[in-house]
Amino acid sequence: MVGQGSVNHNSRAFNAKNTDPERSHLNITYCHENIKTVFHELFDEALKRYNDKQTRADRKIEDYYEKIRSSKQEKPFHEIILQVGNKDDMSAEGEDGQLAAAVLDEYMRGFQERNPRLRVFSAHLHMDEATPHLHIDFVPFTTGSKRGLDTRVSLKQALAAQGFKGGTRGDTEWSQWVRSEKEQLAAVMERHGIEWEDKGTHDKHLSVLDFKKEQRAKEIAELDAVKAKKQGQVEQQERRLKELAPAVRNMEQLAAQFSDDPDRILPEPGPLESAKSYREKKAKPLLAKIVKVLRSLYRAYVELKGKYERLQGDYGRAREGNERLSDRLQEVKLENKALRGTVADFERVKRVFGPEEVERAVEDAKRREAAEKEQKKAKRKFSRGAR
Repeated sequence: MVGQGSVNHNSRAFNAKNTDPERSHLNITYCHENIKTVFHELFDEALKRYNDKQTRADRKIEDYYEKIRSSKQEKPFHEIILQVGNKDDMSAEGEDGQLAAAVLDEYMRGFQERNPRLRVFSAHLHMDEATPHLHIDFVPFTTGSKRGLDTRVSLKQALAAQGFKGGTRGDTEWSQWVRSEKEQLAAVMERHGIEWEDKGTHDKHLSVLDFKKEQRAKEIAELDAVKAKKQGQVEQQERRLKELAPAVRNMEQLAAQFSDDPDRILPEPGPLESAKSYREKKAKPLLAKIVKVLRSLYRAYVELKGKYERLQGDYGRAREGNERLSDRLQEVKLENKALRGTVADFERVKRVFGPEEVERAVEDAKRREAAEKEQKKAKRKFSRGAR
């Protein structure tokens, strides 16, 4: 999972309601440094080089940490959360929980060496919640930059320097790195006799609102693709109709020509030619040819006319389907706009009340919902037993 990051929560500067303080002594703190101190360590020299080059005072950076903290492009740090199993099969209070902790501990001890461009400043293994899990907070940085500070904060460039080159939108540096770290964790699990059941559901940890927003965006993209395909089918049907129309008209003209007055198409008799000879040698063969051609033309005409009518039907259905897709696409875009507004409101609540307070409120709500669900389940079991 990817979290917003709450160093105070991770270090147990305060205890949330979902923690058991009596088990907090079992937690492991791998490191807990002040992030501003880490920023000085990583960027002070680069900041001085940058400021020395500036000829205008307003372009100098006084506090690099504050600049990044208020930036819309980068974050001061990132946090990942790792967990093996869940409270049912890896409870922190049982032997399996100790096994999960051993796996996470081994994984953590190789993390910084594997990721030299992700400077870990806070890392904690929690054993005082339902399931053992690991919080790792790090500052991603790149060196040799041609823009801004030569050593600066950049998640994309930090991962690229570690060999993760982004490709398509769905295969970014981040997604490649996440897959690689999952494989590292899976290898540690295997050494401890645990098989990884890849359910394909952990590509990104999203809040419910973010998940819905992402699903709507996917649906819009899919509808756009289907609409484009349908539009292509409509255009193809239009082209085929235009191509067939002249052929149908030509068939009608030919049929009309060969249905003309026989006196106008029969050859004149020769000098001294008898009626019998004329009929047998000229009239009958010509009429036989005409009949054969007419039958052939009629069959082709009927076939082309049927194909023309079928194409007209397909064209009508394609246009109708395309119109329905346009309506659905507009509905989904409106839903997505509403979801973006809801997410923005949620972010405002977090800024007003603070992320820790909102996090506690969300956790309280989840626990109440879980308790209500268990109560309903117990009532259903009781009702079935009574019958």
